[in-house]
Amino acid sequence: MRSARPQRRLASSMIGSLLLMGFWVLNGSAQAPHTHAQTVNREQTNALVEVVRQATDRFHDVAAAEAEGYKLMFGCVSGPDSGAMGLHYVNMPLVLDGELDASRPEIILYEALPNGRLQLTGADYLVFASDWDKKSSATPQLMGQLLHLFESPNRFGLPTFYTLHVWAWKDNPSGTFVNWHSDVSCDAFGG
Repeated sequence: MRSARPQRRLASSMIGSLLLMGFWVLNGSAQAPHTHAQTVNREQTNALVEVVRQATDRFHDVAAAEAEGYKLMFGCVSGPDSGAMGLHYVNMPLVLDGELDASRPEIILYEALPNGRLQLTGADYLVFASDWDKKSSATPQLMGQLLHLFESPNRFGLPTFYTLHVWAWKDNPSGTFVNWHSDVSCDAFGG
């Protein structure tokens, strides 16, 4: 008859290992593939979201964004599996200046609602890689958040660029700084 004691020790050891792995993941020491996640302390995260809210509060009415030179581009951008980025209202002079300033987002993000209105969801920061790489070899960041690299060719028809979505006005269950928002939809967008 075999003893259950070695099996219990193995199970206990496996559970301990899994808990330890979970601890590392929750503390940002491990990175899931393709998430481009960066560990940022809570004060920096809250500070960036607050800056975005202050910079975009006047854009709850899309007419205010349009009056400041933001124009709809790319239609409504839906995700590869679920969710979307939504509508991108782009300020081309800000895109072309090659600079990043948290108080001056290049793109304002909206979601089309079934009632025909647009809901402000956040902001997107974008700089062309060629402009950024002329002055720095480091990946661009805003207040500790690394931007994501979109290589060319891409679905937007843009040259290679860095981007950072900040979902400041609609909580994203997948994270505040990920590209795709799992609770944003393009279903109500009529073109």
